[in-house]
Amino acid sequence: MNFTKIVYLFLFFFGISVFGQRDSVIAKPLSQYPQELLKVDEFGNKYYYDENQKARIYEINGETVVAMDELVLVNKPKFNNQLDKNYYYFLNKKLYRVYPLFVTALQQYRDIQKEMTDLDSKAKRKYVRDRQSMLADQYEKQLRDLTTTEGQVFAKLMNRATDKSVFEIIKELRGGFNAFWWNLKGKMADIDLKDRYNPRKNRTDEFLESLLQSNWNSGYLQPYPGASTFKSPK
Repeated sequence: MNFTKIVYLFLFFFGISVFGQRDSVIAKPLSQYPQELLKVDEFGNKYYYDENQKARIYEINGETVVAMDELVLVNKPKFNNQLDKNYYYFLNKKLYRVYPLFVTALQQYRDIQKEMTDLDSKAKRKYVRDRQSMLADQYEKQLRDLTTTEGQVFAKLMNRATDKSVFEIIKELRGGFNAFWWNLKGKMADIDLKDRYNPRKNRTDEFLESLLQSNWNSGYLQPYPGASTFKSPK
């Protein structure tokens, strides 16, 4: 069943992002990087920080030295059978498709929170309505093909990043009745918008967490701001 109607509510969040891939670290001599972008570490050494590769580029005794950010190593979950393993890799494909939309949605949501801080209730409603209308025409076509599974992944990622369910976000931005209605719509598409992200207790969430950490470590996906602060509920 198509997830379009539920995701449509997030049109005022969405945009398109592109994430690079890497097989190995690529580094140039420090002198070849823009000098205005160089930083100084706690020991007084100059370096260039490569955001894409999550690495500091130094030059020590004429040699280029790369210091990678700390990686979080996560073992793949134990698969009970081949079907379990197939689902894991199926979920990875869905994550690749949803992740760019999620990252942009998260940034848009955070921006909206900041921009609405000093607005009264009436101004907030108008702001959200205008923003939704503006982006709906631009992104609706790109959202029509999202499947139920992709919608589930999106909802889980939003909860991981904000500690709020999609239901709570809708309620915050559109009011309680809208949140109730769209939760019913979600259940009709086998998606509970009140569902929480818990890798300790939910098998799908365990797979997602493993895939996130693996893709972040390998550089296939870039961590969203604040990704490392997540702590799994007990």
